Amino acid sequence: MSDSTVKQNQDEFPPLKNNLILRACRGEPVERVPIWIMRQAGRYLPEYLSIRSQNSFFDVCRTPSICCEVTLQPLRRFDLDAAIIFSDILVVPQALGMQVDMIAKEGPRFAHPINVPADIKTAIDRTKQASVELKYVYDAITLTRHALDGRCPLIGFSGAPWTLMSYMIEGKGSETHSKAKKWLYTYVEESHDLLQFLTHFIINHLVEQVCAGAQLLQLFESHCGCLSHDLFVRFSLPYLRQIAKGVRDMLTRRQIPFVPLIIFAKDAHYALDELCSSSFDVVGLDWSITRRQIRTLREKYPSVTLQGNLDPCALYASQNDLEKMIKQMLEIFGPKNYIANLGHGIYPDANIDNVKHFVDTVHRISKDMIKHESVPKMINANK
Repeated sequence: MSDSTVKQNQDEFPPLKNNLILRACRGEPVERVPIWIMRQAGRYLPEYLSIRSQNSFFDVCRTPSICCEVTLQPLRRFDLDAAIIFSDILVVPQALGMQVDMIAKEGPRFAHPINVPADIKTAIDRTKQASVELKYVYDAITLTRHALDGRCPLIGFSGAPWTLMSYMIEGKGSETHSKAKKWLYTYVEESHDLLQFLTHFIINHLVEQVCAGAQLLQLFESHCGCLSHDLFVRFSLPYLRQIAKGVRDMLTRRQIPFVPLIIFAKDAHYALDELCSSSFDVVGLDWSITRRQIRTLREKYPSVTLQGNLDPCALYASQNDLEKMIKQMLEIFGPKNYIANLGHGIYPDANIDNVKHFVDTVHRISKDMIKHESVPKMINANK
């Protein structure tokens, strides 16, 4: 796609009616705190389960019309400030030639994981191009962007290199990721080679999503909890930084204006300084981050927008208790440079009424907080 075609496509989208989240990413004033929910499109909604009863998970991902419908479903129920395209981080290894299936009640399963470096030659086709292999994602984004009719921005995303590499080696979800971590100790050069290759592919995947209509991008580094600080700095952080720079450079060459980049590195509580200085506009925080850590980040990195971090299990609480937790969260983060979200993806058995209460309460309380902050304080004339 030529640069002129990309610009023309961008100009043809409906005008945006709600840009709260984009302003929050840029550190600009907002009337209320924007909110979206990780995994908001999908598994906890009965209308999604109805679609899944007739379609496999990856068939939903690969069919733009169904993908668009699933992406829009939560916006019909909740007053969300962003949509996120329904897809999966594992479409990347699929695009590279690996067979991945979604097994009911188990999760993803790779038919032929990578066990030793020699397997890479047969498992991965390095000639594959994101623009070709993942065209169904980009078609879904364009279709959804038009279907949104400017209601709110659309988020695109990808898994980060280490997270994808660990899945490709483990072959499924893992608590220890010991097979993948073994590579970091025994196949150091080969690990960097695979991570570097994935980095280039991910950059192209993210840029293609923007060209198709995505207005924000989130990078999921989901498997930080198994890494030491040293391993994170060596095998994750350099590639996260490359992606942030690479995406921006490529978008600049294509004459596409500012697109906010969000990094969500789950369980990377040991690397908050590195994440906040890694050139991402927004740093997503999981629920394990403490109040003290949040306040420290606010003091050290006032220009970085933070996102999160309500415990997904809080949605099981009574609405009175949930409201107290939301109020406390808003008071800790403050209404500026902040995007409300859960500290991880929403669970399949989440209370739907509480999801609505979460969204509406964030809006109501934060609107009141911002209104009171903007009222000039009376000065005692006698002083």
